[in-house]
Amino acid sequence: MGGLINAVFAKTFDDISIIPTFVLTPLTYLGGVFYSISLLPEFWQGVSKINPIVYMVNAFRYGFLGVSDVGIVTSFGVLLVFIVVLYGVAHHLVTKGIGLRS
Repeated sequence: MGGLINAVFAKTFDDISIIPTFVLTPLTYLGGVFYSISLLPEFWQGVSKINPIVYMVNAFRYGFLGVSDVGIVTSFGVLLVFIVVLYGVAHHLVTKGIGLRS
């Protein structure tokens, strides 16, 4: 859904790469992919819990290792909320015809 929202607002092919480059890459590095967020100071742990990538990584980690920084139910709950919100935004944009050519 995030890709569809990105594509709706992109005017050229190069505009599509802005979100992955400047949003997703930093979120991935700060999302606990290469480290456990429990190693971070308390303040940065709180900041990391705003990042949806943290919950995706922890659900994936729990599936492989059976260990996670965040509970699996919490991970799936947060991911479900993000999916519903992104779907709602994408649905709204498509039904209004924003970014669609006639």
